[in-house]
Amino acid sequence: MLFESFPAAQSVFLWSTFALAFILGAVANKTNFCTMGAVSDWVNMGDLGRMRAWFLAISVAILGVVILESAGLVNAGASFPPYRMNQFAWFEHLFGGLMFGIGMTLASGCGNKTLIRIGGGNIKSIMVFAIIGLIAYFMVNPFPGSDKTLYTVLFYGWTNPLAVNLGKPQDLGAVIAGSENAVTARLVIGLILAAVLLFLIFKSADFRRNFDNVLGGLVIGIVVVAAWYFTSSVGIEADGQHYSLQGFVQEWDFLTDGAEGKPADSRPLAAQSFTFINPMGQTLGFAATGFQSAMLTFGVMAVVGVILGSLFWALVSRGFRFEFFASGRDFVNHFVGAILMGFGGVLSMGCTIGQGITGVSTLAMGGFLTLFAIILGAALTMKVQLYKMVYEDEATFFKALVTGLVDLKLLPSSLRKLDAV
Repeated sequence: MLFESFPAAQSVFLWSTFALAFILGAVANKTNFCTMGAVSDWVNMGDLGRMRAWFLAISVAILGVVILESAGLVNAGASFPPYRMNQFAWFEHLFGGLMFGIGMTLASGCGNKTLIRIGGGNIKSIMVFAIIGLIAYFMVNPFPGSDKTLYTVLFYGWTNPLAVNLGKPQDLGAVIAGSENAVTARLVIGLILAAVLLFLIFKSADFRRNFDNVLGGLVIGIVVVAAWYFTSSVGIEADGQHYSLQGFVQEWDFLTDGAEGKPADSRPLAAQSFTFINPMGQTLGFAATGFQSAMLTFGVMAVVGVILGSLFWALVSRGFRFEFFASGRDFVNHFVGAILMGFGGVLSMGCTIGQGITGVSTLAMGGFLTLFAIILGAALTMKVQLYKMVYEDEATFFKALVTGLVDLKLLPSSLRKLDAV
């Protein structure tokens, strides 16, 4: 999709994002698509229905990206954020994912669910949004009058040295077959992985009969792929050459007569799909600068679109209702959970959607590791909460943690400290 001017191309880029985010918000609300809920159903009830919906979205996203990329219609290799970068920050993915999983459990939902809840009238999710957004903003932007960010002050010095430079993109295709054969390898790996996942998902008759779970997984997977396609395809034809939006901004001074209409940063104009932690920071930054158009990004449109899509379904279904903190403890849990999600989501470069679906769709190793860490962090937190509630004073944090690890088969049963619940 080539346009003759930057404003026309940017408008399609932003409004297609909003439309897709609106659909995502409405469908996620309608189907109760919730990644934290998926882990909770599995851990507490042994119900895999919503977990299968989540993995259906992952399967569809993988399938769509590898096929479109092999056809030259998606450019996931130059994405924002850079999922496939050569630097494999394994510890940040693992540590950040664990923090995020713990945080989303305490705060009653991930980044996407926070936006869905806001659209449905949940007041406490507004606080969660504000805390996540503030942390996310200063994790990547310097403090006023300084060149330091939260990331450089708190994490860079001890987490960055642990990263491994692979010398090639970190996606499975490049790692296994080399950069030269990566496209073909990604297609083969993606097709096989998606086929296996789809078989495991749809072999459940209960899942096949659950319309909402199937609808939620399919639509959200398709929306993620569609965002990859639109952000990769929108471009500008100028002086007989084709430019991506990012490429055009990088050559702005040579292609335009002035600074009017120039975005503040070219990176958010790269190919990308949905993620919600860093975009919450972008949205606060957009508001803090007086809603300047130069600060309007894919992420801002995604955040607004999901909230309004959720609000639309809440009103149509008459499910809109105001909800506030049930107690002081509920407030503290959400407060701490928001902090952990803010730090963890930026460290791991994404959330349950941003890495768990979008990142994994690129077959980046960081996406798979973050997905594992988020599920582990959430599952362990739920186990600890359960044993602390059942055994009260008898269950110390250590006993509950060890017993939870035994339940998840990560430690031998001989180490169990509390009777199974």
